[in-house]
Amino acid sequence: MSKISFNIITIFPKIFDSYFSESIIKRAVEKKKVAIKIHNLRDFSADKKHHKVDDRPFGGGAGMVLMAEPILHAVKKAQLGNRESKLAKVVIFSAKGKQFNQKMAYDWSRKYNNFIFITGRYEGIDERVTKILKAEEISIGPYITTDGDVAAMIVVSAITRLIPNVINWSSLEDESFFRKTLHLETEFPSGSSVSKKLEYPHYTRPEKITWKGKRYKVPNVLLSGNHAEIEKWRNKNRK
Repeated sequence: MSKISFNIITIFPKIFDSYFSESIIKRAVEKKKVAIKIHNLRDFSADKKHHKVDDRPFGGGAGMVLMAEPILHAVKKAQLGNRESKLAKVVIFSAKGKQFNQKMAYDWSRKYNNFIFITGRYEGIDERVTKILKAEEISIGPYITTDGDVAAMIVVSAITRLIPNVINWSSLEDESFFRKTLHLETEFPSGSSVSKKLEYPHYTRPEKITWKGKRYKVPNVLLSGNHAEIEKWRNKNRK
């Protein structure tokens, strides 16, 4: 599959600048493994003076709801901007959506090469957007955030790191969720041996630290150089 493209529709486009310009995601973009394009929803407003994209909910209630038409026009532009839009997955981030998990991240990274993420604000998005676009509603957890922008960052991160050659294979191989959640033994190189339990404790330098009068030392087995014993210790201490 060619590089993965992320099109993100938001009313706060600059909120992504810092996160996407650092670390692994930045390197993935530079390697042309990933392309990220942010679309300002206000650019698609029919209100050319105030660029309004929300209105009061029918039936009453607190807050405002993002209007359908600006979002539909923004998605249409995102689809036209990618020749492989037929492989696009349209996602709306919503508190009532299906909870995102590692298996979804893995499946999506293998199945799709173009994502269109619609980030919500206020009381939500006009329900007709989901119906018209056949979009999938996704939640990042059993809690409410102020916006869908942070959810989009999380999903971009989760998918990007699974693209081949974005990060070192051994980093993925030794991860808890990669085996426990996915059960994808066939995805590992021959000879791999990784527990299906969750993560084991990690330690780094210095070997000894003192904090508030109490000493904390790295477990002796990790200093032994005996890799078989280290592996046994790690498997025993996975949670």
